[in-house]
Amino acid sequence: MRVIQRRVLDLTLIGCLGIALLACSHSAFAQDEKKAGEALPPAVATQAPEPKPDPSGTATGDKSNVIDAGGNAFVVAEPTDKADPDYTKKKNDFDGYQAQAAKEPLAVKLADSVGHVRIATNFTWTLLTGYLVLFMQAGFALLTCGLVRKKNAGHLMMLNFATYVFAFLAYYVCGYAFQWGGVAINAAPTNIGGTPTLNSYLLGSGQWGFLGGKGFFLSGPAYDAGSNVLMLFQGVFMATAGYIIVGAICERITFGAFLLTEIFMGAILYPVFGCWAWGGGWLSQLGATMGLGHGYCDFAGSTVVHGVGGYCAMALALILGPRTGKYDANGKPRAFPAHNIAFVVTGTFILLFGWMGFNPGSTLGSSDLRIGVIAVNTNLAACAGSASALAFWYLMFGKADISMACNGMLSGLVAITAPGAFVGANSAVIIGIVAGVIACLGVLLNERILKIDDPCGAISVHGFNGTWGGLSLGLLADGTYGAGWNGIGATEYLGKAGQGVTGLLYGDTNQFLCQLLGAGVNVVWAFGATFIAFQVVNAMKRMRVSPEVEASGLDLPEFGGVAYPEDAVIATLT
Repeated sequence: MRVIQRRVLDLTLIGCLGIALLACSHSAFAQDEKKAGEALPPAVATQAPEPKPDPSGTATGDKSNVIDAGGNAFVVAEPTDKADPDYTKKKNDFDGYQAQAAKEPLAVKLADSVGHVRIATNFTWTLLTGYLVLFMQAGFALLTCGLVRKKNAGHLMMLNFATYVFAFLAYYVCGYAFQWGGVAINAAPTNIGGTPTLNSYLLGSGQWGFLGGKGFFLSGPAYDAGSNVLMLFQGVFMATAGYIIVGAICERITFGAFLLTEIFMGAILYPVFGCWAWGGGWLSQLGATMGLGHGYCDFAGSTVVHGVGGYCAMALALILGPRTGKYDANGKPRAFPAHNIAFVVTGTFILLFGWMGFNPGSTLGSSDLRIGVIAVNTNLAACAGSASALAFWYLMFGKADISMACNGMLSGLVAITAPGAFVGANSAVIIGIVAGVIACLGVLLNERILKIDDPCGAISVHGFNGTWGGLSLGLLADGTYGAGWNGIGATEYLGKAGQGVTGLLYGDTNQFLCQLLGAGVNVVWAFGATFIAFQVVNAMKRMRVSPEVEASGLDLPEFGGVAYPEDAVIATLT
């Protein structure tokens, strides 16, 4: 009877949260539709019409998307600022372009075709790299499953599987809109066409956007070819943040409580910080509003993805408490050996493979040839991280630990994810070396001092090294890439034409200060929001399984079957 009651309560909690999300997002979507259908008041009747979505993709990509290798546009934009000293020259250039275009309509049609093909090529690149990131789910599943005890192997596999299902649905309902609903205002993803219909914040405005306001249920303004490409790519990034928490809370959380954490991740936690850093929100605009470098930069998600996942995991691990038997009567930690090291190594290499989509794919276009540098940097940091973790553990304990070598590789990957586009090869190696050491020290800190039980080392790998990745960008970005990033320095920065994102060691103190601020906000948001929300949930209904279930293993009580049924048969026979 208790089991039935617990199942009913689990499903009730999940259902209530789901209904709340649906109601909230449906209301916002209805407002979007209402606004779109209203007639313009007379005072603004002459304004440009609201951009229309392009679900078929036939109108996405035209002459305005044609650029040369230096990023110079084929189309000459009409000047609007009459106070600009160069206004007359720019107006003459524009008028000349218009006259020439009128004489050569075939050239304009050819430019439209070239622009369409450029966007189509970038669509293909972004989708393919998104598929690589999706395949990382298999790597996380094998890695986390291999690191835990055999009696919970099925539990780990189900948690990883359910992450994608429920977090992705929550992201579709409202998470995508919260993150990207205002991106066209400050950070239009031009490589995939710009998504001009995502142009409103639900909370904040202009360069102080805090929450996107369009795109609920991928309907209305988000029913657009470019918007759907962005949603797929970002949806698998969000799911990666969701996989991270599995490794820190496994072997003791109920399945119902776990589903709540994933809905929370997909609907609220990841999208909000993602809006601030990537969706044109306030952190990304600190360069324009506060003079802090190029604003907060995180190329592919050291903090946006891994920091959010890692510090969310830390808060949940604290709420749940350590596994039974993890500490003896004197508080000394006991080791719970990995049950399948082959899974761990295989999972790690699958993650390395998937990261080739994670980092280079974040250009959102193969037309950005920096992808070669990013790919090499990613591999160098991964190898350096593994080597340094292996060496550190050997020097400390006299053994080259396989699981720590794998976690060191993942730490290098996490750390290079933010700065990978902005640094050179030598900096990538340095970033990886430091990341491997942080992974080892983080595991020891959590286990021995903070008494946080993190079975897979997710907090140190993703949380601590996510922060290091954000800070390392502020230190080591060399200025060779990112001119015009977040709207800063398109023509000149630090007195140099074409100067991109630049770190402290290359002359920009303000960029480091911005990275310090942004990384700090990431920790406070991810840890604080999770801790508050799930302290309340845990007070309403205990998130942890009973001691009896934990002792016997979660596979059978939670899911009705075990991962290794032959073990149960052997135990019965003996």
